[in-house]
Amino acid sequence: MLDEINLQLEKGEAASIMGPSGSGKSTLLSILGALESPTSGEIELDGENVGALQGDKLAAFRNRKVGFVFQDHCLLPQCTVLENVLIPTLVAKGFYVDAAKRLLEQVGLTGRLDHLPSQLSGGEKQRVAIARALICDPHLLLCDEPTGNLDRRTTETVADLLVNLPNRKNMIVLLVTHSEWLASRVTRRFHLMDGKIITA
Repeated sequence: MLDEINLQLEKGEAASIMGPSGSGKSTLLSILGALESPTSGEIELDGENVGALQGDKLAAFRNRKVGFVFQDHCLLPQCTVLENVLIPTLVAKGFYVDAAKRLLEQVGLTGRLDHLPSQLSGGEKQRVAIARALICDPHLLLCDEPTGNLDRRTTETVADLLVNLPNRKNMIVLLVTHSEWLASRVTRRFHLMDGKIITA
């Protein structure tokens, strides 16, 4: 349970949230990403009160303005790399294949477009997940332990990509992590304990 959370981030900023298991980190991401509703208070992005959105408007908000990167990738096993990246665009207007290919080139996966997730390493799967999260140009990217299952070299590659996104894309990136090293890569650091931010 979260308690009296007051968090404000600007476009172009990357921040990290650390804390022990059960402190509320994943719950905070779910609320910020409009997957759960807060019992009190307000969540605002681009001047829009997220809590006031319902139904199709809420789904459209999540699709258009929020990107998610999870520790376990959440890729569809029956879909190719390119198809996985394009999934969020199925309800969006526009032609995204070229954009998806450009993103996959940026994450170093040009040669893997037709591969299935079962043919990829853990680091490659995570880079596909990052490309998928970015395909609709979100204003907020939420990452829940994005390097938790990766080796050190792959962690560095993924971390470099994530911490440079705010400047390149003018977005907000929020990383939940247990890694002191990853948290140290961003300028704003928060610590959650028993549902409260105790340092900032």
